Amino acid sequence: MPFTARYGVPFTGLHNDVLAAQLTRRSVRKFGPRDVTEDELTTLVAAAQSAPTSSNLQPWSVVAVRDPARRKRLSVLAGNQEFVASAPLFLVWVADLGRARRLALRAGVPLDGADYLESTIIGFVDTALAAQNAVVAASSLGLGSVFVGAIRNHPEEVAAELGLPSHAVAAFGLAVGTPDPSEEADVKPRLPQEAVLHREVYDAEAADAHVAGYDGVLEAYNARFGLSGGWSERVLSRLKGPESLSGRHVLRATLERLGLPSR
Repeated sequence: MPFTARYGVPFTGLHNDVLAAQLTRRSVRKFGPRDVTEDELTTLVAAAQSAPTSSNLQPWSVVAVRDPARRKRLSVLAGNQEFVASAPLFLVWVADLGRARRLALRAGVPLDGADYLESTIIGFVDTALAAQNAVVAASSLGLGSVFVGAIRNHPEEVAAELGLPSHAVAAFGLAVGTPDPSEEADVKPRLPQEAVLHREVYDAEAADAHVAGYDGVLEAYNARFGLSGGWSERVLSRLKGPESLSGRHVLRATLERLGLPSR
């Protein structure tokens, strides 16, 4: 059952085709030679546009990158991750307040509410909701994908590469293609539900009691692929300090330069 793979231990739950697609989703970083068709791309965007959006603002756009040279340049900006260049399709999801800004400009009305952090959060949240819908849709079509947060390492250079207008910023990328069966990867176990599901009130002590067990599960998973360490080690390393953020510790100032002041 898909639940078993997701939690790393036997687990029973409801099952249908949609749940199977969600619970067996894994990151794919090695792709076969087949291109992603235009019909498939159109379907992924339709699924994305079917996601919830705050007040129907629809504050996102997506740039489909097929050109190998552009994918290569983006891969360098995204931490030299080769799979960005080798994926047949790279989708760059954009938190886009520029559309609303241009609407206000044409109407000759102010749009001061777009200057606030709430609007920036809405832009990023809605972009993520849309992209996740696309990921599930891709899985249902037999396509694999992986999110690329490193697209935020150099947001101004990415904006220039993609010709993004003011008030728009690349939130993350998504490499898409047919999974290469030779890739050594599997469904990665997640924290047990008891660590994330609280009933009525938040109980940190009870939830955190399950972290040590999960560390063991993830260590065993990692060992299968020649990796070491568990979840706690990864979290502490990733959030240790500004030096561990790959240049994103200055993101607030960068957002302001790109037209999202977030005050």
